[in-house]
This record gives sequence, C-alpha cells and structure tokens, in this order.
Amino acid sequence: MKTMAELFEHTLKDIYYAENALTKALPKMADAVKSADLKKAIDTHLAETKDQIKKLKKVFASIGVTAEGEKCDAIEGLIKESEGLMKEASGTALDAGLLAAAQAVEHYEISRYGSLREWAKLLGHDEAHTLLSEILDQEKAANNKLTNLAVTSLNKK
Repeated sequence: MKTMAELFEHTLKDIYYAENALTKALPKMADAVKSADLKKAIDTHLAETKDQIKKLKKVFASIGVTAEGEKCDAIEGLIKESEGLMKEASGTALDAGLLAAAQAVEHYEISRYGSLREWAKLLGHDEAHTLLSEILDQEKAANNKLTNLAVTSLNKK
C-alpha cells in the first residue's frame, strides 16, 4: 500500500472480514455465558454486527469497490482468546472473562472504525464517512453497555 486510498480499502476489507468472523463467534460466546444480561448484550451485538455488515457493503459500493474480506489476524487472535476462555474457565470467571474478551473486540473495532471514518473524510467519501460514523457510534455504545454491565454487576459476582 502506497496511498491513503489503498490503505483505506485494505482496512475496510480487514474490518469486513472481522465482522463476518464475529457472526460465527458471537453465538458461541452467548451460548457459553451464564449471565442473562451478558447473553442479551452479546445477542444484541450480533444483531448490530449483521446490520454493520450491510452498512459496510454500502460503504464498498459508495467507493466503487467489491465488498470482500481480507484475513484479519487481530480478530482471529481475539476470537481464539475467547475460545480458550470457554475451554478453561467456568461460572462467574467465564462470564467476566468473556465480557472482557467482548470488550477487547469492541476496542479493536472502535480503533478501526475511527481510523476508517477519518480516512473516508480525507478521501472525500462522504457517504462512507456517514456510514462509518454510524457504525463507530454503535461500537462505542456497545462498549459502554459492556462496561456498565461489568462495573455494576458481573465483576462483583
């Protein structure tokens, strides 16, 4: 990659891959947790993730690029970490660990969408900027919900 446009497209493909990978990983996490509130938060994030994939397809279309993923090592690592927790932890430790793993995913997504949004603005991709801003706001809200759940109840157990 030598240009901002190439970096933007590469990172867009990276996050598209990540979101699609999450649609497979999140149901496993939801099934593993005991906390009804955490299960609800994960299920809500799964629904939002599916909506975000639709928005990402619109971003790709708005810049004239075919929507396709490019393997994202970061999300693969975060998913692998959550799978390890599901094998090694149980009870409240499992719930707290998976909540932390879900937050790690949120933090990664916030970082990526924040960069993508600003790059879209710099490149003059107004529609992409708007869509990416919407996704970024969703990711921040999801992270806030998880933080609130951790602080008010889950970690105390």
